Amino acid sequence: MIDAYEDPGTPDSRGPARYLVWLVRQQWRRCAVGALLASTWTTLMALSPYLMSRAVDDGLEPGDQAVLAGWAGAILAAGTFSAWLSIMRHRTMTRIRMDANFRTVKVVVGQAVRLGAALPRQVGAGEVVTIGVGDVQTIGQSLTFVGPGIGAMVSYSVVAGLLLSVSPTLAAVILLGVPVVAVLIGPLLGRLQGVESSYRDRQGVLTARIGDLSGGLRVLNGLGGKGLFADAFRRDSRRLQEQGYRVGAVSSWIQALGVGLPTLFLAVVTWLAARLAAQGSITVGELVSVYGYVAVLIMPVAFLIECGFQISRALVAARRVVRFLVLDPDDDSGGRGLDAPAPPSALHDPDSGVTVVPGRLTALAGARPADAADVVDRLGRFVPSAATWGGVRLDDVALAQVRARILVADNEADLFAGTLRELVSGRGEPGEEAIARAVRAAVADDIVLGLPEGLDSAIDAQGRNLSGGQRQRVRLVRALLADPEVLLAVEPTSALDAHTEAAVANRLRAERGERTDRTTVVASTSPLMLDRADTVYYLVDGKAAAVGSHQRLLAEEPGYRALVARDADEPDEEEGPTDLAGEEGLANIEESVR
Repeated sequence: MIDAYEDPGTPDSRGPARYLVWLVRQQWRRCAVGALLASTWTTLMALSPYLMSRAVDDGLEPGDQAVLAGWAGAILAAGTFSAWLSIMRHRTMTRIRMDANFRTVKVVVGQAVRLGAALPRQVGAGEVVTIGVGDVQTIGQSLTFVGPGIGAMVSYSVVAGLLLSVSPTLAAVILLGVPVVAVLIGPLLGRLQGVESSYRDRQGVLTARIGDLSGGLRVLNGLGGKGLFADAFRRDSRRLQEQGYRVGAVSSWIQALGVGLPTLFLAVVTWLAARLAAQGSITVGELVSVYGYVAVLIMPVAFLIECGFQISRALVAARRVVRFLVLDPDDDSGGRGLDAPAPPSALHDPDSGVTVVPGRLTALAGARPADAADVVDRLGRFVPSAATWGGVRLDDVALAQVRARILVADNEADLFAGTLRELVSGRGEPGEEAIARAVRAAVADDIVLGLPEGLDSAIDAQGRNLSGGQRQRVRLVRALLADPEVLLAVEPTSALDAHTEAAVANRLRAERGERTDRTTVVASTSPLMLDRADTVYYLVDGKAAAVGSHQRLLAEEPGYRALVARDADEPDEEEGPTDLAGEEGLANIEESVR
């Protein structure tokens, strides 16, 4: 089975069927052993009726006890060997399924890491969760076809050959059985793929909504919109339930036919064999063997139906995995791979008219917060744009150089579980002095002092054992420790009280604003942060409507003055949201739910 640290290989992402074949190729030796064990096991089961018929015809009917004992011993030996084969087959197939499961998990996690910050921009969290929770197990289970599936086909051929020696008529009925089963089951398998694909898509959407609700429940409760979203979630849950019933209806028919058709098959062949025995065309022992053959044949036929069912579901799951694996974090293929300009170099976004002068603290104040975030995304090269860096198109510069020198610090960036030291250090190994300096600049001293083991204290995933303001300052410490040439920070102080925010603004200015080799851009509408900036861009509808110092814009731009005054009047997030949404706020929430 694949080792936790082993390279899973390069998956074949050209289609769901090719992906399943790739999983088989990655462990082809084990799959070959599983197919051999399953084929031998099912063939021995088919030979048991033959041994029984010989015991009846050669030992029981003539009354030869020695011959009867010999055939009885052969039956016992075959049964014992068959039991051992069954154990080994099951163990091997379990390893095959687990390998496919873990290998798929590794390639999906590896792709998620490769996508990095582009992940939430290209795929919803619900899609990833659905793949990790359900699809990987479905894919692993489908690899049953390389063992029992192949064994079923081998034993089916063996039984047909044995019946040919008894009666060509019975052999013909056996050989025609599987095509008839395929004709009956095939349309249902196609139908299953359609309804399950829709079910999985809806499940992914609902899973993402669960995550959004859990993350924003406190704010929704404060705005009075919790009930509206709860009602919408109930409606979506009922739709998913109805879709699940449709999947279950098709699945139940397939599974019912998987049990019923082989039984009907047994009845038809037994009736034909009994007629042949009554006519004297076959012996009593051959009648017993025919019944045994067909009774044994129930299992291979059921296996074939089950394999078709599992493969049909696996194609749906593999299609989702492949769709995820082909996502590209940042398409660098169209660029020219140019070297980044020598520092210091200005960043310019022609879409908004924002120019970031090197060595200065620039603030973006948008009438809509999304406008400032969009500018940051373009300047950080997270979306296609015509942004330039030192006069060179940003998307023509080698991506690795962009990422090495320009850092986008999102206020909702992920925080991984680990010690606080590991959390803020990232990939580097900063010294104690550098960490202490970044902690002080982010006004995070109280966080370190308040934890039982200081920097070595354990932090939960996403910082769940920290408050919102503490998480925001920890993210800022991490960004400052990275010490990028250009830091693009999105709302770095939105969850802080006024006193802490003022301290962060002053220290951030002292840490980076006074260094000519460091450029900082802050997207914020906080007057405390804007007052420390060298240049403020006031954005309206995504365009720079005015540019200047904070004091100048306050005096000359009524829209800017109203925006900043509104922000100053809003309650601090660490103090908790109030229940003062008003009728207009509730109306907006209700409209967004619809």
